[in-house]
Amino acid sequence: MSLGVAGLVLCAAVLHATWNAMLRTQADRLWLVTVMSFVSTVVSLPFLLALPLPEAAAWPYLLASSAIQVLYTVFLLLCYRVADLGTVYPVIRGCVPLLVSLGAAVFAGEQPGWPTVLGIGLVSFGIMAMVLGRHNGGAKAFGLAVATGAIIATYTVIDGVGVRLAGNSFSYTGWIFTVYGLLVPLVYLAVRGRLALRGRRAEVRVATLAGVGQLATYAMMTWAYRLSPLGPVSALRETSVVFATLIGWRFLGEKLTAARLGACAAIALGACCISYFAI
Repeated sequence: MSLGVAGLVLCAAVLHATWNAMLRTQADRLWLVTVMSFVSTVVSLPFLLALPLPEAAAWPYLLASSAIQVLYTVFLLLCYRVADLGTVYPVIRGCVPLLVSLGAAVFAGEQPGWPTVLGIGLVSFGIMAMVLGRHNGGAKAFGLAVATGAIIATYTVIDGVGVRLAGNSFSYTGWIFTVYGLLVPLVYLAVRGRLALRGRRAEVRVATLAGVGQLATYAMMTWAYRLSPLGPVSALRETSVVFATLIGWRFLGEKLTAARLGACAAIALGACCISYFAI
């Protein structure tokens, strides 16, 4: 992995942490995710008109990824019903690099070197260590968190293969969000019956900014998937947990304990291993 790609992925991690922090204080996450899907679809449309269609070989991956991301949204909301964000989020994100690396080895033929394996392990360990000493929400919360991480890893590997067949990563990303943006409202309507915007101007502003941030983050990541192995890119992307921790401490009044600092140090060390030694 070149330093340029590593820098791009770290920028995506910062952006991801930022828009997640914007949503952290919002109560109705299903409504927010649905409005975000509208925004990302609208922003994608001009690019779809300007860019060529993805190659035919990429469409099965594109459609599968879009559908699986809807499933991810449903599972994430189920996680938040049984446990709080700080409990399940590190477990979800900590599973992803390990599972992506395994999937990439099986389906994309990627064989990382030992420094990269060490880096991926440190990132995953550091993320999961953030839940030590907290109420864990029980076996149900842990099971849902691991399942959600597996879903993320699944669509990540699918995207890693699909975007390399697409011919253009930005066109691939735009169509992903267009299909996703058509599916998420169907889930909302099935659960709530109707989507109301009246009286929610502040929430609409937050969801709009978050939707743009989500689209930009995804575009950066799919570009990186074309250029570098999936496992290291995924692990480096999960350093967003560190940035989210720092944002929470600096702007949201969250406590920064010695244990969390140690976990952040492990993640940072793993990121260094990936950035400088990944092949």
